[in-house]
Amino acid sequence: MRVHVGAAATDEEAAAIAEAMAEHFGVAVDVYAGENADEPLASAEPPEVEYPLEDDRGPTDREAALRDEIDDILQGGPEKYKDRLSEQGKLFVRDRLDLWFGDGGDGGVGDASTDDAADGVRFEDGKFAHFDEWHPNSPDVDEYDEGNRLPADGLITGAAEFEGRDLHFMANDFTVKAGSMAGRGVEKFLRMQQRALKNGKPVLYLMDSSGGRIDQQTGFFANREGIGKYYYNHSMLSGRVPQICVLYGPCIAGAAYTPVFADFTVMVEGMSAMAIASPRMVKMVTGEEIEMDDLGGPDVHAKHSGSADLVAEDEQHARDLVADLMSYLPDKAGEKPPRSDPKPPTYSPDGIDELIPEAPNRPYDVHDLLERICDAESVFELKSEYGKEIVTAFARIDGRPVGVVANQPTERSGAIFPDAAEKAAEFIWTCDAYEIPLLYLCDTPGFMAGSQVERDAILEKGKKFIYATSSATVPKQTVVVRKAYGAGIYAMGGPAYEPESVIGLPSGEIGIMGPEAAINAVYANKLAEIDDPEERAEREDELREEYRRDIDIHRMASEVVIDEIVPPSKLREELTQRFDFYEGIEKSIPDKKHGTVL
Repeated sequence: MRVHVGAAATDEEAAAIAEAMAEHFGVAVDVYAGENADEPLASAEPPEVEYPLEDDRGPTDREAALRDEIDDILQGGPEKYKDRLSEQGKLFVRDRLDLWFGDGGDGGVGDASTDDAADGVRFEDGKFAHFDEWHPNSPDVDEYDEGNRLPADGLITGAAEFEGRDLHFMANDFTVKAGSMAGRGVEKFLRMQQRALKNGKPVLYLMDSSGGRIDQQTGFFANREGIGKYYYNHSMLSGRVPQICVLYGPCIAGAAYTPVFADFTVMVEGMSAMAIASPRMVKMVTGEEIEMDDLGGPDVHAKHSGSADLVAEDEQHARDLVADLMSYLPDKAGEKPPRSDPKPPTYSPDGIDELIPEAPNRPYDVHDLLERICDAESVFELKSEYGKEIVTAFARIDGRPVGVVANQPTERSGAIFPDAAEKAAEFIWTCDAYEIPLLYLCDTPGFMAGSQVERDAILEKGKKFIYATSSATVPKQTVVVRKAYGAGIYAMGGPAYEPESVIGLPSGEIGIMGPEAAINAVYANKLAEIDDPEERAEREDELREEYRRDIDIHRMASEVVIDEIVPPSKLREELTQRFDFYEGIEKSIPDKKHGTVL
């Protein structure tokens, strides 16, 4: 078990914690000082158990035989397939579990046994699934065939401790029929999901599956309790407990639906892919010749489909990303997300006003603003390469997790395009499901116009964005950073959408459109009647300033459209106070079965 304590902990304090936890939990404990420590400050082994009475009885040959069978199961599929894993740059599934829940393993294919399972695995279900079909000890097996090994039916399910949190997990064994799904494995998967529904603990899917075993589909494909039930259960789990999926290989057809149903999906560079059909099937159906990576690799799903939330460099990085991600999430719906010790931001809030250009269309990077508002090193962005005009990220303000929805002025002036609207809607919906307060940082000219965005469903996806903002019942704070034009202010949590506060910076403006567009729309003909270029330019400047006075943040505050104008250097402090004050606010939506938009 790994335990992280404050960086200021002494050797003696760490040793005391390690010994106490080892004795209490009965497992080895490593105590690390600080979140980024590489080596433990103290370690302790569980004490030897002392029984009150002596007993000369012990394990029999029957138990020894069972242990031998378990050891055999833990070795996975045929040796030749295990040997190929290193060529593919990935771990054997049991070593992967050690990376996630144990001491990290040795980075290679280990010798799994009943005595060296990952420390954090609490228990495993279904090791003996499909045992009678392949194992030499089975009365149904006349002749053992190494090539037909089916340990655990290629799927490992159980419960584990991860970063101090309990969760359910499943992991495909790619050495067993390429991680494919069949009857017994399907049964194990469904049981794990159904138990998660009942006990309200997160689910981690470690996916490496080629899909269903076509030659064994009778009995598990279309049955009431078959693969189709996976996605029913995913739907029931959605918003009940966090579902996180990490892809370690090409997941095709039915196997590709688990990652897209999950709340968060992590792909690994050079390893992961997901698609509705394999390249060979695509060629057969459409005639298109394409490689797996181009069909459904990380680049495709991170930049174009939006199905990948995060892309990891390797297996260790994937684990690190999930550890960070879970630190913002509760175990289940209805619980508050975990708070952390407050940290000052990376840069002083004193620089916020200088960061924001006065001209509405001059770019600045909203990440720079976040680094002056949020706790240092707490901004955790999702879907960073998809819909880049909006930044969606988890962050902390004074230790409190918040979901940030921020327009990005470096990307097409922060105009809202269809992909960005869809990304924001899904993120807001997820934050609302898991009680994570929302912070909107508005600096947008509004929804993009034009024939291409209409074809790309700007109205439909914009509707979802506005609907998600309208329906979210978590505390919401909106900051008008600079421009808030058109329906952009609606989607970005404007006054009509019942945020707990709408506050503005002195650079803020709220209007139907920006000054340039307004002059062109309203005064173009009158300006064209002025023959003198200098007089026309002077009149245009006058009209622009008149319009800007009408939409200026001071006018909005004077008319009580917004709640307050805040000195930029006080923005973090203001948000801290407001999120704290409205933490327990009670909000509801009308009594109805559900809406019809999402």
